[in-house]
Amino acid sequence: MRKALSVVLLLALMCLGTYLVGRWYGQPKKKVASADRRVLFYVDPMHTAYKSAHPGIAPDCGMELEPVYADGLPARPEHNSASPSGARGTVQLSSEQQQLIGVRIAQVAEDVSAMRTLRTVGRIAPDETRVLRVVAAIDGWIRSVPPIVTGSVVRKDEVLATYYNRDFLTAQQTYLYALGLMDRLKNNENADQLKLVEAQIRSAEDNLEFLGMSETQLKEIARTRQVTRNIELRSPLAGVVLARNAFTGLRFDRGAELFQIADLSHVWVLTDAFDGDAQYFKPGMVAHLMVPRSQTILQAKVSNSVPQFDSPSRTLKVRLETANPGLVLRPGMLVDVELPIKLPSGLSIPADAVVDSGLRKRVYVDRGGGSFEPREIEVGWREGDRVQILKGLAPGERIAASGTFLLDSESRLRADSGGAYGASVKDPVCGMDIDQDKANAAGRKSENAGVTYYFCSETCNRKFVQTSSQLVPPQQLRKPANDDHLKTGLREPNPGH
Repeated sequence: MRKALSVVLLLALMCLGTYLVGRWYGQPKKKVASADRRVLFYVDPMHTAYKSAHPGIAPDCGMELEPVYADGLPARPEHNSASPSGARGTVQLSSEQQQLIGVRIAQVAEDVSAMRTLRTVGRIAPDETRVLRVVAAIDGWIRSVPPIVTGSVVRKDEVLATYYNRDFLTAQQTYLYALGLMDRLKNNENADQLKLVEAQIRSAEDNLEFLGMSETQLKEIARTRQVTRNIELRSPLAGVVLARNAFTGLRFDRGAELFQIADLSHVWVLTDAFDGDAQYFKPGMVAHLMVPRSQTILQAKVSNSVPQFDSPSRTLKVRLETANPGLVLRPGMLVDVELPIKLPSGLSIPADAVVDSGLRKRVYVDRGGGSFEPREIEVGWREGDRVQILKGLAPGERIAASGTFLLDSESRLRADSGGAYGASVKDPVCGMDIDQDKANAAGRKSENAGVTYYFCSETCNRKFVQTSSQLVPPQQLRKPANDDHLKTGLREPNPGH
């Protein structure tokens, strides 16, 4: 009997213990109070542009509105999301996550000045002012041509070819007759006769020069007083033969080009410069020319001629001029051109910090505490691994210099449909900031009185169409900053949205 009583008491104590433990663990956990965190307003977690002064349900997606606290920390710190109190697209990362994706912080530097070496390729061309074309003064046929070919170096007055014309003998006889008459009258004191004979000699010389006779051959005829059968075609300058169109037995007409000779002691360098680089080629600037496979370095000056636009390459042809000692540079040769230029002073950042999406360029500004805010910028010159900043940043600001690709991907995922990267307009029904490009692509737009309006959802679009006759929609402006929402007042949830 006593043993049975002991068993009953033991079972009763076990039941009591189980009941007490159940009561203890079954009580609801006391939630961590956040009364010490002051709530500024509530936002739609899917569309942070929608704000409300009171908690509730988001009218578009049915999700519960999340609070935005005065301390700037996210409502759910265990998740890495964009802080609703920051700029749209802001990314929150812990130090471990920053180290994992390789985020490196750099500071916006204010450079006094920067030197840059602009490198391009130049093509050698003859100086057009030093190129002469030897043309036939009269028709005839070529008697002989010395061994002069394209590329041959010729001296001034060197014979290039001899040719014949039927009027040549008559013109020589007239010239020799005038010379003989001058010899007979040189002791005559009659000045009028001497002047008349001198005029005849000049006329005969002009006639021979018209036929193509050079001054050297004229002097030879005057010295020997002998008639020659051929006219000597001589080089008018010392240079290189660029083209030869004369051959033995060739019959030619007046004005035919027989030779083309260029003085290559001074040549042109034609370089291709894009629109952004052509501004640096100023007249008088000195550039350095490097001849390939040679240690020769020459200096060339930018000419004052206006650069010509080349349609096939869509570049500007900038002309440089240089001396050519020893004929090192030949027409058609390619050379390396280096132009040292001084860049304007200004702000600069590492080139890897810029996220270039085509029409827009962004950087991610370090706001502290692992918060990175996207910001659009305007860039200028780029030299090496540095990029000039024209607009968007201030000296001393800290930005992400590496890992920007992953930052940009996360920012785009976290950005709401209001569009942190496109042109933003207001929905005329609910007043929400939306991305105009996205709304247009989705077909959520309507026209009223010649003005196109864009909407965040089909519900707002239908409501606008139904009430467009009575509704006076506000002007669609670009999205204001987040603090402007607070200045204009908070919007209550729209039950009909």
